[in-house]
Amino acid sequence: MISEMVLVRMDDAALHGDLVVPAPSRAVVLFAHGNGSSRHSTRNRAVAAELRTAGYGTLLLDLLNEREERHDALRAGHRFDIPLLTRRLVGAIDWLAEQPDTRGTPVVLFGAGTGTAAALTAAAERPDRVLTVVSRDGRPDLAGDALERVRVPVLLVVGAQDHEARRLNEEAARRLRAPHSLHLVPKATHLFEDPRALALVADAARRWCDERLRAAREEPEPHEQR
Repeated sequence: MISEMVLVRMDDAALHGDLVVPAPSRAVVLFAHGNGSSRHSTRNRAVAAELRTAGYGTLLLDLLNEREERHDALRAGHRFDIPLLTRRLVGAIDWLAEQPDTRGTPVVLFGAGTGTAAALTAAAERPDRVLTVVSRDGRPDLAGDALERVRVPVLLVVGAQDHEARRLNEEAARRLRAPHSLHLVPKATHLFEDPRALALVADAARRWCDERLRAAREEPEPHEQR
């Protein structure tokens, strides 16, 4: 088990993250926070802990540097800057591809809030490196035209009692051309404040990722296709 604080350097920023990789790792789940959150999000950390028990590595990464976070706390601008968040996620995907402990390991993008839009857009830009996208309480509608360009499977997890988020996710799902599923968590409201609801989110994400990995193993090699 590798557990370390990392600094992911990109052209426009150096971002802090917490990387945990079991040996062996089935896939690495890269969390895309949104709506002013960070790698310290209690909800995403709870989901990450559950996924690690199932053999998944996790990278919880701040998508904004400290200066940007201070600015965002005052004006809430960066959290809605989907191109910026997407660039940071793509940079993190490329960074994982270069690290000895994660090189060649499938990447799962787990988005929340506006981070879902960035995750979907990043998946459209790196379809060969991303296994799937999972969204919790996300804003896939903010991905814009990228929704039609996503090629990897997508799981949208929404609280059954969060009617506005449910509407936005249903509308976005109709635009997706990739395989997708909308999963409603019973009795859950906005932000999944009940720990039992978060456990259901983690379980749905784990089962979805297990299925995607199994499907990927069963896909025939290009020379085997007829």
